Amino acid sequence: MTTPGFRPTHVVPGNGMPAWEAPDPARPTVPLDPLLPVQLVERRGDWAYVLCANGWSAWVDGRYLVAVPQDPPAPDSPLTRAADPRPLLARAGETLARYRAAVEELGRGGLDGEAFRGRTRGLRIGVVVDGEHVWLYDAQHGRWVYADGTRLSTYATDEGPQAAAGHAPTEVPHAGGHPPTQVVTHDGP
Repeated sequence: MTTPGFRPTHVVPGNGMPAWEAPDPARPTVPLDPLLPVQLVERRGDWAYVLCANGWSAWVDGRYLVAVPQDPPAPDSPLTRAADPRPLLARAGETLARYRAAVEELGRGGLDGEAFRGRTRGLRIGVVVDGEHVWLYDAQHGRWVYADGTRLSTYATDEGPQAAAGHAPTEVPHAGGHPPTQVVTHDGP
């Protein structure tokens, strides 16, 4: 049963994800099922408060949520720089070529084990291609991204959820015509 007015903005990654009662790692709750549609309600740093189709809600690491495409891009429109996987693919190709050259030199006896370790230190790539889908590791930003040829989005990051220093202002997506949440202090909004 779906909650009235529910419109998913994201889905849970394919392996599911942990959830918390509050944006606090000490308060875990039942994990969310793989590919569960959720609606992003609020953000606090890396934490995201989501509403599930059945009305249940929880806090999750918002960086792992997979965005649900809203409208497909117009035909023949160029990829934007942020959505273009080609720069990451080029870096992966360059890194792989550097590693391959070091392996070949090691195989020819031109490098010893220590020199090989020095030559390859800091090289880090990850590429998974499955038909039109690709997952790329962006070592520069410490994250995995997913692309389907038209869109690029963060899939997972190297770090756990972080709250912004102090208490970050709440960011609320403007969906469904709801007014944004205000942070109220003793001095007023």
